[in-house]
Amino acid sequence: MTESSENFPNASALPDVSTANPASRDEKNVMPPSREKFVEQAMREFESPLIAYAATILNDTDTARDVVQDTFIRLCQQDIAKVQASLKSWLFTVCRNRSLDILRKEKRIKPLDDIRWKKVAGPGLQPDETADHEERLNQLMGYLSRLSANQREVILLKFQQGLSYQEIGKITGLTTGNIGFLIHTGLKRLRDLLPDDLR
Repeated sequence: MTESSENFPNASALPDVSTANPASRDEKNVMPPSREKFVEQAMREFESPLIAYAATILNDTDTARDVVQDTFIRLCQQDIAKVQASLKSWLFTVCRNRSLDILRKEKRIKPLDDIRWKKVAGPGLQPDETADHEERLNQLMGYLSRLSANQREVILLKFQQGLSYQEIGKITGLTTGNIGFLIHTGLKRLRDLLPDDLR
């Protein structure tokens, strides 16, 4: 008997399985994740895309990182239940607004092609392919900088970040019709500008 009892934890180490209120145990199983885990998961999933997006607005990767850090601090202060369903668009909206605030305060605009686009380079490329890919991306960003700010922003949100028109609308405040028009006219202008080797 003594041997078999050693294989079981003592009563004080066992979890409380009181049957006084069985409904409360079910509620715990469907509760949203803890704030800490929720924010950690959001950071794993969205930190890099948000930095890349903020960098398109700020033209400065270090400042973009600061903006994204501020964005996640704001997330820590939110009611999880209110932001959980539209987390992606909420994060991009906060990130965009914070980036624009900084631009307004600092009144600084740098050419878009000064940005390093390391995050955009495709995964799994060989070193020589990566260098070529980055060079082509830098050239492409130079042509993108010739578009209007609105055209450039919606094109990057759509094709770099993979957001839907509805998500872009929530972030920018534009209607889906405006977004579609901006993307259409922006891509048409880009096609006219791009040399054959970049099309």
